[in-house]
Amino acid sequence: MSTKEKNKITTASATRGVERSFIQENQKSLGFIAGGIVVLVLLYIGYQNFYLAPRAEKANNEIFKAESYAQIDSLQKLAISGDGSYPGFEQIAEEYSNTPSANIANAYLGGLYLRQGSYQEAIVALEKYTTTGSPVLDPLVIGLLGDAYSELEDYKKAAEQYKKAAELKSNDFTSPLFLKKLGLVSEAQNDYKAALDAYKKIKSDYPRSYEASVADAYIARAEAQL
Repeated sequence: MSTKEKNKITTASATRGVERSFIQENQKSLGFIAGGIVVLVLLYIGYQNFYLAPRAEKANNEIFKAESYAQIDSLQKLAISGDGSYPGFEQIAEEYSNTPSANIANAYLGGLYLRQGSYQEAIVALEKYTTTGSPVLDPLVIGLLGDAYSELEDYKKAAEQYKKAAELKSNDFTSPLFLKKLGLVSEAQNDYKAALDAYKKIKSDYPRSYEASVADAYIARAEAQL
């Protein structure tokens, strides 16, 4: 076998490896974010309680049941649609629009739809979310949009959302997480330079993050494709 033929086989194997890695890494990150957003939203709701107007306060009083359902996998449909006595996130988002609770309901809906595999519905809900200034929740919601586009294999839009999420509120938690995802979707588009830039930025700007501790392997993989 010629050296050229060996190189072709090696490149093809590497490409397949990147594709498998992307799927595996994206699934792991998606599960992490979709689960983590529940805790973050609850913390945010607690903060918002001190600033709610009367109408918004009513919405907040009704959202707690949906929040409790959202934390139990088998009851997440009730979190979305309600149980007959308490409204679900869909009703809260619609009836109490322009309130903090409706905004949070849309964030929940996006995460729950993603976990169900309803990616278009997730995009619709997440695009209704209005940024609040939260250094963690805002990037997470934007990153969830990236996850929805990734699952639909619209990697260009996914990359746009991951880049936005990574840059919105620079911190050691969300920024390196979404830079890693940006690198993965860049690899999926065969844009290895963009992937390499994302991985190197993790190392240089967020050296204390978990992603930085494993970035060398991703950097080596991207460099091998250039």
